[in-house]
Amino acid sequence: MLEPQGTLFLIVLLVAFGGLVTWVALAGQVVFRVIASCLAFIPAMVFGIAAVNKYYDYYQTWGALYSDLSGQTTSIPHVTAAGLGKGTAGSVKTLIAGSTDSQIAAQYGLDFYATIAGRRSHISRQALIYLPPQYFSKTYANYRFPVIELLHGSPGDPSAWVNVMNVVPIYLQAMASGRADPAVLVMPNTDGGQQYGLQCLNDTRGLQDMTYVSEEVPDWVAANLRVQKPGQAWGIAGYSEGGYCAANIALQHPSLFGYAGSISGYFSPIVSQVPANGRPGGKPIDVFEYAHDKKLLTLNSPDDYVTQVPVTVSVPQFFLAAGATDAGDVEDAETFKQELSLRDADVPLDIVPGGGHQASVWRAALTPMFDWMTPQLAVEVQKIERNTANAKALAQHHHKAVKKVKAKPLA
Repeated sequence: MLEPQGTLFLIVLLVAFGGLVTWVALAGQVVFRVIASCLAFIPAMVFGIAAVNKYYDYYQTWGALYSDLSGQTTSIPHVTAAGLGKGTAGSVKTLIAGSTDSQIAAQYGLDFYATIAGRRSHISRQALIYLPPQYFSKTYANYRFPVIELLHGSPGDPSAWVNVMNVVPIYLQAMASGRADPAVLVMPNTDGGQQYGLQCLNDTRGLQDMTYVSEEVPDWVAANLRVQKPGQAWGIAGYSEGGYCAANIALQHPSLFGYAGSISGYFSPIVSQVPANGRPGGKPIDVFEYAHDKKLLTLNSPDDYVTQVPVTVSVPQFFLAAGATDAGDVEDAETFKQELSLRDADVPLDIVPGGGHQASVWRAALTPMFDWMTPQLAVEVQKIERNTANAKALAQHHHKAVKKVKAKPLA
């Protein structure tokens, strides 16, 4: 098929290139040779891009390619809410109620963009948010959902989760199987542009990306959607750079995330691509954060920091995955699992056969991750609801007792 990864498409490019090269050889006039040479560059360039795309198994259809490059998501209904960063929970509810087909939402769920502005970081970006079908069900009308924050790789943006990772149909299928439970998926923009690779780090000279991703995005979600507050009923996960982000954030903020997933992630920072002068939109420059600050480097190296987390601090539970043919990813995951075993003896590590550091591996790892993480998040919600109910009952009992004492006449 003539899809981006189709063998036929690659053959067509080779034939086109061969034909143009033949024209160069046979053309009698110099002008035609020049034209043919210039034209031959096009299929050669496209073939190189297509070969890389086939190797990494990124874009499977032309629609996915167009959608990702145009910043659109087309797989499920969505609405754009550019000004929701200044809104309230009521405005979000009104937007959702008035912008979607209730029957479609009840069957497939709903995704929409929301602009989230950080007060401390001064970062403002769009996040893609997915509400599962249960969010629109009467059965769940009073249910506050757990949340999974999903972090994309670099280069990338939130739309990659829908256009490339197929996260919604994968998640719907996992729930339909009965092994996964409903949760709200939040996909923030962690880099602010595909030319950057911020690694969710707080730049000592510029953008406070970790503060934005780990604190300000969850705060906005909890204030505007019917979800649990950040804590044990929240998970964070990502692939590639996003996998590093998830591991680093989870270890540094165990009070905000109870569960973490790192798919083909690494566990110590690499060179970042940050905007010059720390201003969004600036020319990307290579920077190795914390190169001259050993303490901050250790803190932001999960493979080092995990061994230094105080025993009094509860470490989030982890899910790890890597492609079998990428020896580096597998070794990193196995080493990190060994380090985690000092705190948690049951860390799942999914080695996906037949793939390396590529999208097919990341997609394949989503189902076991959802199957592992979401039931535990649901249990955490039950614990929170039970504790809340007990606290309410105790408060009512205390209030009645006080009222009874006040009403008792003095002897």
